Amino acid sequence: MARTFFLITLTLTLLSGCVSKSTYEQQVAAYNGLQNDYNSLQQRYQDLSTQFEQLRDKHARLQADNEATGQRLTACEQDLERARQDMIRLEQVLSDRSAEAGQAMAEMRRNIEELEAAKRDLEAQLERERIAREARIAKMKNTYDALVGKLEEEIKRGEITISELQGRLTVNMVERILFDSGSAEIKPGGLKVLARVGEILRNVQDKDIMVEGHTDSVPISSRLRDRFPSNWELSSARAASVVHFLQDKAGIPGERLAIVGYGPYRPVADNDTPEGREQNRRIQIVLVPPVQSKIVQPVN
Repeated sequence: MARTFFLITLTLTLLSGCVSKSTYEQQVAAYNGLQNDYNSLQQRYQDLSTQFEQLRDKHARLQADNEATGQRLTACEQDLERARQDMIRLEQVLSDRSAEAGQAMAEMRRNIEELEAAKRDLEAQLERERIAREARIAKMKNTYDALVGKLEEEIKRGEITISELQGRLTVNMVERILFDSGSAEIKPGGLKVLARVGEILRNVQDKDIMVEGHTDSVPISSRLRDRFPSNWELSSARAASVVHFLQDKAGIPGERLAIVGYGPYRPVADNDTPEGREQNRRIQIVLVPPVQSKIVQPVN
């Protein structure tokens, strides 16, 4: 519209003869330049309007994002505060537990020290017991060897056997070497044997001596029942005879001696054969650990 008006005006001017052709062309060129500038500005305006709308939308989105970020920041600050409080409580718990652990460790160290001390004491005690046991074994072996040497002939004839089991040394003497059948009086030959045995046992100071009497299962004959009503009495009387000899003749203190009569109830062989019954009729002299007796005071 503006262009048409401009051209009409320019034409009228030319017709009136007031403007030359060159001036007209200059005016047209100027107009065209202005029109181009106008078009450019209009396009620029449209572009800026579009950018403005885009920026306004972006601003709205950023504002919304900023609000969401603010909310997240607030929530994060709250979480951080809760975490800080939890950390404070945890530090307190750890401090308490550390103190308890320190006390427990100290107690454990004391227990370990006590156990180590007890272990050392036990090891020392075991070593003392080992040395004492070895000494007892050596002494028992010496006693065994001495008895074997003194009773060599009787051992060869099978009248005496000597054994050692679990710290108990036993001198087993068959009936015929000491007693006649049905008698509790020691024969002269038996006295000589007991003298040799007593000579050795007198020097064994760390053992008690238990004399055991044993019989076979044959009942006491009627002619002997007035003196020995049963094999109990016969076995006990024979053991007592040996003990009296060891005390009176061999000089062994009575407090180290003991009498046991087993009668026929501890057989070592079959009582159904003569050979078995002969083995069962025996005296056993047993060396045992000493009994620590205590005097009991009466209660008033």
